[in-house]
Amino acid sequence: MEQLVYSAKSLGTEITRARKAKGLNHFEAGSTCKLDPNTVSSIELGAPATKIETIFRLLAALDLEMVIRPKASKEDE
Repeated sequence: MEQLVYSAKSLGTEITRARKAKGLNHFEAGSTCKLDPNTVSSIELGAPATKIETIFRLLAALDLEMVIRPKASKEDE
């Protein structure tokens, strides 16, 4: 299911949802991509200073991908 992500917090919310859907805790999710469980938790809480490479590692571990597209205009709604 596609979700609109508009901030670090909303990205964290979607990562949390995906992790829980896979039945993983922070330790298990982090160990699949060599991240500390505290880092996983920090990303899920919307830490604004997280390196993009770290986010991509976690997305890959959860079988997620990021899609960049133009923002929909009000006319499209």
